[in-house]
Amino acid sequence: MRRAVNDLLGAYDKLIMDPVHGAIPLYRHEIQVIDHPLFQRLRNICQNDILSLVFPGATHSRFLHSIGVMHVGSRMFRSMIDAYLRERQLSEQTDLSLKQLDAIDYLAKTIRLGCLLHDSGHSSFSHQFTQARRIRELMSRPGRFADLWEGVDYSAYHSAEPEELEHEHYSVRVAHDVLSAVDLEGAGLHARDVIGIMETTDVAPSETFCRHARTFWGFIAGEDAEAESLISENIPRLVLNLLSSIVSGEIDADRADYMLRDGFHSSVTIGGFNLDHLLSNLRFGWDESEPWLGLAITQKGLGALEDFVYSRYQMYRKVYAHKTALGFDWLLREAINEVLEDPESFEWIDTCLSNMRYFAELTDNFFWEAFRKVARQRPRSFSFCIVNRVKLNHLDTREDLSVSGIASHSAWLAEAMELNPAHVVTCSMRARFSNIQDNFNGIKVLIRDPVNRTRSLKKITDVSAFFSKFSDGTITHFYTRPDITKNTGPGTIS
Repeated sequence: MRRAVNDLLGAYDKLIMDPVHGAIPLYRHEIQVIDHPLFQRLRNICQNDILSLVFPGATHSRFLHSIGVMHVGSRMFRSMIDAYLRERQLSEQTDLSLKQLDAIDYLAKTIRLGCLLHDSGHSSFSHQFTQARRIRELMSRPGRFADLWEGVDYSAYHSAEPEELEHEHYSVRVAHDVLSAVDLEGAGLHARDVIGIMETTDVAPSETFCRHARTFWGFIAGEDAEAESLISENIPRLVLNLLSSIVSGEIDADRADYMLRDGFHSSVTIGGFNLDHLLSNLRFGWDESEPWLGLAITQKGLGALEDFVYSRYQMYRKVYAHKTALGFDWLLREAINEVLEDPESFEWIDTCLSNMRYFAELTDNFFWEAFRKVARQRPRSFSFCIVNRVKLNHLDTREDLSVSGIASHSAWLAEAMELNPAHVVTCSMRARFSNIQDNFNGIKVLIRDPVNRTRSLKKITDVSAFFSKFSDGTITHFYTRPDITKNTGPGTIS
């Protein structure tokens, strides 16, 4: 209990300096997580695959992003606690009991670890790795999941074996090994609760979590906590879902950090938004009749939320879907496929994807060396293009085309420009912006009556028309394969 109080008062064991957030405090058990080899590997995983070939400053790693997400997630939770206490003290004196302090501390530390480990399973080049055709085939191999968990009981985290593995499944696997090597007991935490707020998991929280969840619910809901319609057994699941939404939701610590971080390192301003203003207007929202427990935002904070969504929209259009960047992503995927043509490389990557003892060695550095090897042996290769920054030749850009529409436009470009149809390349990026629509229940707007100070929750679309302006979008770029004849002699990539 004494340590919980000290931690809530701001005690920490170490500071790490971050270019985006400044000084980030760390607790002892978090330092142990960060020092683990499976987490240290994230130093060698670039946050934005090879975006630095277009925006030279974008060389930042998943390592620092993960620490930043932990910091933002902690700020989100604590800012909502602080706002609750301020508002309660306007009408009555509120004193926190030691039991309530202990519950808040437990949930705050669970959030921090969940955020810290949320991306720990990313492989080389982050998202582009799993989009490469031959890697996708490897990840889909029957028995892959069983091999990954050989000798370990995964039933506490997954109710069934997934048909196809994603990086989130590897994050859970990494988190299990890392947390098993950390003195969580000394911190008073349980691994299953941390992993339970990560994606793809289906976890029954510990008795400790359930006890703290009920205390926390009684703390924030006040008189509503005694509502007969809310069964006590439902409370831990509601609280678990609340914590999950902070780690991964529509307004989550992950997006908040990567937008600020990617904008900063890419030297663009479009990814910026006022994080302080957004956090100061977040609240706990609950409706005992549904029942529902989640994030709410004040009316005056809607502008900050609108800035958040618009900034993400602009980053998608101007940075992530930049025509040269998507072209390099296509080349990267093809270069990864080339590396896997080598039986020795194929066997090694297969082993790394199946065995946690070797997973830490699957980094960007491995593939850069493999690309250089292929480039030396085969100058007319995609690996040569990546190593020497030979770009795809951009022809055109279209938005929101169907699959058949993309094929038709590609054929038309080839005919109109007298090109070999096989040499026309298409790259598409799709992003979801329609989540905050009529049926969205992830975030609600907190309305307060100015007279009797009663609170009510409304759907965002009932209060703001801003979010109806956004829909899911697809940007497709059309290219020809790169001309490397001036570097390698006659011929083209085939």
